[in-house]
Amino acid sequence: MPLDRPEGASRWTFSHAGRSYAVFADGDVFYVTDGACPHNGGPLAEGLVRDGVVTCPWHWYSYELATGRCRRYPVVLVGGRPHASIPPAEPARSWSQILRAHARPAAGAPAGAPAAPAAPAGADGGPAE
Repeated sequence: MPLDRPEGASRWTFSHAGRSYAVFADGDVFYVTDGACPHNGGPLAEGLVRDGVVTCPWHWYSYELATGRCRRYPVVLVGGRPHASIPPAEPARSWSQILRAHARPAAGAPAGAPAAPAAPAGADGGPAE
């Protein structure tokens, strides 16, 4: 089955023989899953994708794209009571920090160079004078 990638898409769906499938593209690597979450039929292609894991938008079940396994966490006993051993959440970042982390280097800059800084804005939001 050809995976015709829509222009600029990193995930999309297709149907074949009456079934729906979701495609996730990570650069030149493609992952194909059932289109519906196995938990309760949510649309996986609409889910959040991060670090090789897709999370269903309906009930937040998470699946590893490379293996299809449901993301699970170890259970440990603390004081005789079961606890989920969940890694700490990443610290909150501002939109500015997120955008800077994904910015492309300035034209002509060597690979790995930081992105060019934005010009400071004036009081009216326009260019500073």
